[in-house]
Amino acid sequence: MQLRMTPGRWYDAHLEDAQGLGKGYPLVKHEDRIVRDAKICGGEPVFRGTRVTLRTVLASLAAGDSAEEILAAFPALKTEDVQAAIAFAAASAEEDLPVPATPQIR
Repeated sequence: MQLRMTPGRWYDAHLEDAQGLGKGYPLVKHEDRIVRDAKICGGEPVFRGTRVTLRTVLASLAAGDSAEEILAAFPALKTEDVQAAIAFAAASAEEDLPVPATPQIR
């Protein structure tokens, strides 16, 4: 499975999948793949069944690493884990970004 990470289209593409309009890529829920346990990596979010942190994968993506490079560096991860990291970041951005004020028109 190839990741679709075209700038500005990743989230939209998965919304299409959720509505049955996608091209065979399953919708990945980050809640299913990312867990937090105080006994694992000091409670940092990790990918289920691994000690690979969410922060590591997001930092790798931000540094320009491809999904394939990340998967090669962390064999315990699956394509869905990288997709879950992106989904988590998208959901976090939706929640955390302030909504700009509406400009006054005179």
